[in-house]
Amino acid sequence: MVGSTTPNAPFGQMLTAMITPMHDNGEVDYDGVARLAAYLVDEQRNDGLVVNGTTGESATTSDEEKERILRTVVETVGDRATIVAGAGTNNTRHSIELARTAERAGADGLLLVTPYYNRPPQEGLLRHFTAIADATGLPVMLYDIPGRTGIPIASETLVRLAEHPRIVANKDAKDDLGASSWVMERTDLAYYCGTDMLNLPMLSIGAAGFVSVVGHIVGADLRDMIDAYRSGDVARALAIHRRLTPVYTGMFRTQGVITTKAVLNMFGLPGGAVRTPLADASPELQALLREDLAAAGVKGPIGLAPHQAVPASAVGVERLTEGSA
Repeated sequence: MVGSTTPNAPFGQMLTAMITPMHDNGEVDYDGVARLAAYLVDEQRNDGLVVNGTTGESATTSDEEKERILRTVVETVGDRATIVAGAGTNNTRHSIELARTAERAGADGLLLVTPYYNRPPQEGLLRHFTAIADATGLPVMLYDIPGRTGIPIASETLVRLAEHPRIVANKDAKDDLGASSWVMERTDLAYYCGTDMLNLPMLSIGAAGFVSVVGHIVGADLRDMIDAYRSGDVARALAIHRRLTPVYTGMFRTQGVITTKAVLNMFGLPGGAVRTPLADASPELQALLREDLAAAGVKGPIGLAPHQAVPASAVGVERLTEGSA
């Protein structure tokens, strides 16, 4: 039966790439970090969180901020969720330092993005990832996103990297299902979908689960989709996928951090401002996002003022009865 066997999922099946809540002045809101982490795990049913990734604005947070953010999340939900720390940069030595700091801070695993800007050859990628994996005892999830980094991890390179005992997973945002299938057939790498629109198609070719952005808002729905697919109820999984299409589309009208923080602010959840060079969502974009959420049957206490502090346990993102899967 389709979906009857759950694949290897070393970090869990449903993970959200967590934003970093900030105050209006751009400083990290550590209380908000804790409240959002608890909300994502306890109410949006995430098995794990990716901290200090691209969606966490890792490009513009300091090493000291990254460590404190990670420690805050570990202390808040580390007893009931897998915490994966972003440690990838385009500097191998710096990445090793971040990886070792993450290990000391209590992370359960590392997310290592392909080095960006310097466009290394495949042999350089092999050496880079291997050096970081050798530096700690933590399991590694690679992050293959050529649209951001300028270079893909070639399928043959992924096969070679999979031979390392601590390189156990790949967050796949290459959006090439054929290439992903080829690697999965030849390795034990656990694949995590890194492009929300492809969440269900990735399950169909053997993905372990998702590392989602829209999981901030509809994580519980995505969890339901995984459960439906795994139980063999593909029709229900497809119905959830189709209902969430406006969310997938709307949340990526622009950079995902911008839209995610805008929606969290609408719901009275910790989000706050983005740091430059990003720019906060305009009123026009916020209006479009409200339409997207309504089209998907997602509602919440949108009338609350932006950045209004509300305990995570007091706020729920609900689905409209009509059209709910």
